Amino acid sequence: MSARNANETTQAPTIDMKLEVVVIPVSDVDRAKKFYANLGWRLDADFAGPDDYRVIQFTPPGSPSSVIFGKNVTAAAPGSAQGLYLIVSDIEAARDDLRGRGVEVSEVFHAEGDVHTGPDEPYLFGRRRIVGLDPARASYRSYVSFNDPDGNGWLFQEITTRLPGRVEAGGTTFTSSSELASALRRAAAAHGEHEKRNGGQYDANWPDWYADYIAREQAGQPLPA
Repeated sequence: MSARNANETTQAPTIDMKLEVVVIPVSDVDRAKKFYANLGWRLDADFAGPDDYRVIQFTPPGSPSSVIFGKNVTAAAPGSAQGLYLIVSDIEAARDDLRGRGVEVSEVFHAEGDVHTGPDEPYLFGRRRIVGLDPARASYRSYVSFNDPDGNGWLFQEITTRLPGRVEAGGTTFTSSSELASALRRAAAAHGEHEKRNGGQYDANWPDWYADYIAREQAGQPLPA
């Protein structure tokens, strides 16, 4: 077996490993604290210690992971953290929320096909950003970018349906009421089409259909017809 194949071999997990903290480098701690507080993120900690040490922790709404910044917590250059992804279920609503908070954000954009070279700042799908939502509004394909005051780079990525294998089987969870509401709206739209295909008859079992649709969508399984 080649080294490449050996590295790709999947083994059963032995212990849980939860990514919980990402450290971002900043030059002005109080300025960064004000910026992330203005985003509506939860302030978890602000500790100071000897030797000019300080650490601040924020958690984005609905996120199991947090960011930490401060003084003497990283040797990285301020602004060097790039490609920090925030997953949202409605990218237009997320962009509007940031704009309402006075944050400078990009237009919604999507990739120009499967092109990984070009003049734009790189991200997962390449370096050519086309303004507007992905034409098919496909999951994973629409983005918005913004920076903190030091230039650390963040992106919103809209995900509504996970690829197969990306969600633990049998589990459907939502981290906020807005995320659940978005899922219900998508289910309602799909159910409307379902009723049309069945002669426009009222479906008394719509709660079961909604539940099945939402669970399948989140798990990346085929959606009900």
